[in-house]
Amino acid sequence: MTKRTFKITNDLTVNRLGYGAMRLTDQPSNFGPYPKWDQGLALLRRAADLGVNFFDSAWAYGPEHADRIVGEALEGRDVVLATKGGVDKPEPGKIITDGSRDALLNQVDRALVNLRRDRIDLFQLHRVDPETPIETSIAALAEAQADGRIGHIGLSNVSREQLDRALSVTPIASVQNRFNMNEADEDNLVDYTANKGIAFIPYGPLGAHPMRQGAKLEPKEAIAWLLKRSPNIVVIPGTTSIQHLEENWSAWDLA
Repeated sequence: MTKRTFKITNDLTVNRLGYGAMRLTDQPSNFGPYPKWDQGLALLRRAADLGVNFFDSAWAYGPEHADRIVGEALEGRDVVLATKGGVDKPEPGKIITDGSRDALLNQVDRALVNLRRDRIDLFQLHRVDPETPIETSIAALAEAQADGRIGHIGLSNVSREQLDRALSVTPIASVQNRFNMNEADEDNLVDYTANKGIAFIPYGPLGAHPMRQGAKLEPKEAIAWLLKRSPNIVVIPGTTSIQHLEENWSAWDLA
């Protein structure tokens, strides 16, 4: 049977089937608060009750609203909260990438408030800023780590070369890139991170499901494929339905 947990660091062990909070915003624009806020709270709490203990969010989701609903739902729960910074969405259709020290530390401080935590378990650089060396961005997060505002540092949307540059500054706990059964361009990076003991968190885990004997794969089959692909993969499917949440959780039956 596939091992259900991954030890990201000595003090951070997570269930490998987590939850991604991007959809808990005003879809499809991903801008504004989730219109069914109470249902969203119930969904997140049900996930924790099932055994999900890793919840992934980001400053840009909402912006900030996903962090807020996660923080409200899971306040006081013994779960791992992850968020991302370095990307902002000040208005629909507009995305700003800013990996400067000041921008990142401001987002760290805001995330602490939104997530209702004294420390953020995992803070990830959402996207490399072309105007800011990745070493500068990671040094800023290392500063926040040193003073206790964040526990661990992760990356998103990065190449192996960028990961290595970040590793030259400080240990990296996770990499979050797009990866699924149909989009497996990151195969080598999955193996590279596994060899280094770094969690690989695929976003878009369901992707465009491949055809099998004329029928699309069920989401839980796609999730199970990822869980079996490598022991360092932590899957974060998102849903706004408790029924779908429970169906996703049943992927363990196939893994």
